[in-house]
Amino acid sequence: MTRVIAVANQKGGVGKTTTSLNLGASLAVYGSKVLMIDLDPQGNATTGAGVEKNSLKRSVYDWLIDGAGPTSIIWQCPGSFDLAPANGDLTAAEVALLRENRREIRLRQRIAALRTAYDYVFIDCPPSLNILTLNALVAANGVLIPMQCEYYALEGLAALLETIEQIRRRSNPRLAIEGVLRTMYDPRNRLTLEVSRQLLEHFGDSVFRTVIPRNVRLAEAPSHGRPVIFYDRHSRGAVAYLALASELARRHADPGPGSR
Repeated sequence: MTRVIAVANQKGGVGKTTTSLNLGASLAVYGSKVLMIDLDPQGNATTGAGVEKNSLKRSVYDWLIDGAGPTSIIWQCPGSFDLAPANGDLTAAEVALLRENRREIRLRQRIAALRTAYDYVFIDCPPSLNILTLNALVAANGVLIPMQCEYYALEGLAALLETIEQIRRRSNPRLAIEGVLRTMYDPRNRLTLEVSRQLLEHFGDSVFRTVIPRNVRLAEAPSHGRPVIFYDRHSRGAVAYLALASELARRHADPGPGSR
């Protein structure tokens, strides 16, 4: 069964795109078929996958708004995932969707035709709770929430959880918390340890055991247009995302990476 996962947090700079790219690439390396949907007008996931966003002839905008066929927009990233790329055109998609009836289910309708082709579909959401993020949450089975272990991150998490609960009640009762992922983790920092403790206390098993450390190679990889596993497979960041991929697969009773 295809797992559609929205990677979301309305706070910017918490590692949403980094997680989408590197978790997707790690699952692909283990043998899963993965589609990455860049739903952020900034197009950072597109650039991070090595695709020139400003040269796109077609993008997620054309698929979402104009009904372009998915094969006309999807890029195959060698050795990794398939990518539905985005650029600034998506800003216009927000405006177009607001004028339409049942606007919140558009992405779910588009993904339905692709479900049999992929094991995982990751949706890299914009850093806000707008109509694009709403579409992602209505289309998804689960929400993966990357967050730094800092005070303001906890404050923003409450608003996101409230939105998820509203969507469960109104549009998508199957929506679940896929997990809370601690990113840019520095165990030497007392605040990091305290916020981590609070997350474990409040969310228990929903918090991934894997933590993503602060890592220079992980930060460098997007500028080279490659997930970190293809930039420096032995870096701490690459090892962490490979571990996260294994943990995610186990959560869904998957036979597990390496057994495919």
